[in-house]
Amino acid sequence: MSSGERRPRPRIETLADLIFALSLSIGSISLIEKAPTTSEEILSHIAAFGYTFLILITAWLVYTTYMSVLPHESRWITSLNVALLLLVALLPYLLNSVELVNPALTPAESSAIRDFSSSLFAADLAGIMFILAGFAHIISIEEKQLVAPELASLFRNGRNRLAILSAVLLVSIAPIFWQWTLFGVPARLYVWYAPLVSYWLGRAVRPQSRTYSLGT
Repeated sequence: MSSGERRPRPRIETLADLIFALSLSIGSISLIEKAPTTSEEILSHIAAFGYTFLILITAWLVYTTYMSVLPHESRWITSLNVALLLLVALLPYLLNSVELVNPALTPAESSAIRDFSSSLFAADLAGIMFILAGFAHIISIEEKQLVAPELASLFRNGRNRLAILSAVLLVSIAPIFWQWTLFGVPARLYVWYAPLVSYWLGRAVRPQSRTYSLGT
């Protein structure tokens, strides 16, 4: 294939775009199933959807950057893609399980359900970060020559960053992170913002570290 030709878009990327889009839609639809009764509920629902939107868009941006480099014919890459897309599809359901609790439950029962759901959400998000770290690792192996040597170090840094985020999210599953609260919100929920802060702050301060481009 000549350098001027564009390679055909792999079907797995088309499927990924569809699943990311559906996950965004499901997050919105799930929140409007139950009509809010107070202004606080409206704001809470908007915040929940806003978070889902940002985390999915962030994951999609990283994912599409990596998939533009990775070899799609690899069975290993395909398997990781399937696992990643499953985790992406589960995200809205798990977050809604934290946000929307059956009002018939007692406060203790509601807290237990939200604790369990938030643990699953943290594990799900950690899995997404870990798989993205795996993609970055494959790209960073210089022997594979998937990118220029000077770019390989950027992908290694990305791999390390994503692996650390995955570990932090897994640590937040510990019960103590649900028991500790700040302004009435469990500490575990604050940890969920770590991937967003890492990506967007890093992109603002050092764009090439998130876009994986040496250009200015």
